[in-house]
Amino acid sequence: MKTRSRHSDLIPAIIFLLPGLALFLVFFFGPMLFSLRMSFFDWKIVHPDRSVFIGLQNYQKALSDPIFQRAVINTTVYMIVTVFVKLVVGLGVALLLNQAFRGRTIFRVAYYLPVITSWVIVSLLFEYMFNGQAGLVNHLLKNILHVIPKNILWFADPILTLVPIVLLDIWKGVGWTAIIFLAGLQTIPAELYEAARVDGANRVAQLRFITLPLLRPTTVFLVVVLVIGGLNAYVPFQLMTNGGDPLDLTHSILTLMYEATFSRLKFGYGAAISYILTFFVFFISIIELRLMRQRAE
Repeated sequence: MKTRSRHSDLIPAIIFLLPGLALFLVFFFGPMLFSLRMSFFDWKIVHPDRSVFIGLQNYQKALSDPIFQRAVINTTVYMIVTVFVKLVVGLGVALLLNQAFRGRTIFRVAYYLPVITSWVIVSLLFEYMFNGQAGLVNHLLKNILHVIPKNILWFADPILTLVPIVLLDIWKGVGWTAIIFLAGLQTIPAELYEAARVDGANRVAQLRFITLPLLRPTTVFLVVVLVIGGLNAYVPFQLMTNGGDPLDLTHSILTLMYEATFSRLKFGYGAAISYILTFFVFFISIIELRLMRQRAE
């Protein structure tokens, strides 16, 4: 009787799950497997039946391509800098917003507003601000602060191009990081801080021995999510560098994948690039699962 009862409860659940499962299989899992198949072919988009199986050559070509290697460096630098700064600044903002003061809610909303702004709009705004001729940043640095003798051509240099892109991501992502940290801070019992103050611990000691250890699960979650987000950077690179300008030196992995697939019509090569990134993201996810199992002491 118990077995029949379990089956009778399971059937309605399966019926409700079937539409979502069907959509997942048709629009996500199916195309994912098809693109994996494409990555082993010199794929002909017009005549798929003429596609030639080449095995791992697309993967070997990507890993040995200097442009792909430069895209990996750009994406990695972007990811490391943005993740570190957003964690540090986000934690500082969260600690401030966790204090009791008038207008706290307004400040919380203000810090979160950049998160909900459009990536396209703010990317174009930052591109205008860092314009090499009439940009606001050059005007401030040259004519007001007198820090530089002449205008800086931010988007003509493959290294300086990363500056506005990184600053944009930090400006847009600090609010979200702070909100997540704030949620973690509010789970820490106030009694721990009271006991620490009785024992003579100052704010630095409380931060070191109470706040940071108990925020470790939150920090691990943020690190993994921010790292995956950084590795999937696309919109600011695409809009602010016009897809790799100058000389294909400012690509991210995804902009290079887009160019290879839709500009050069190398669908197999583009699919291989996407799966190299997928494998790395999967590796990061495995690390996340292991770290999340460790509890704060």
